[in-house]
Amino acid sequence: MKSLRILAATAAVIGVAACNSGPKTPPPSGSGKSASLRAMEQVAIAAHKCWFASKDQAFRKYQMANELNNFGGTPRFLLVPAKQYGAKPLLVVQASGASSQVEVFGPLMNEALGARIGSDVARWRSGDTSCGGTA
Repeated sequence: MKSLRILAATAAVIGVAACNSGPKTPPPSGSGKSASLRAMEQVAIAAHKCWFASKDQAFRKYQMANELNNFGGTPRFLLVPAKQYGAKPLLVVQASGASSQVEVFGPLMNEALGARIGSDVARWRSGDTSCGGTA
């Protein structure tokens, strides 16, 4: 009787292992993220890498405030003065709703750095996440 239980338990373990060892099916193509969130994740990651993690001197006076998971359906990130996280944003980069179009606006766009910001964001939005810009 004891050996029968051991045999049954072993068969159950082998059966479960066989079910779990098959090829994994890929997740559905839809990640559940909106087009605007996917677009902004791509741009925000590149912006962080190229402007801040690389210690780019042109962006030394600013810090990034990430708001990709806000409840308004408008994923965005802001640039605010360094050490003033709650200050009025100097740059807003956002997308909204089902759109993958990225908007860029704020006082920094009227300064010399604005042309670089615009070209960087356009490049990143197109899928090229290189850090090609200079101030």
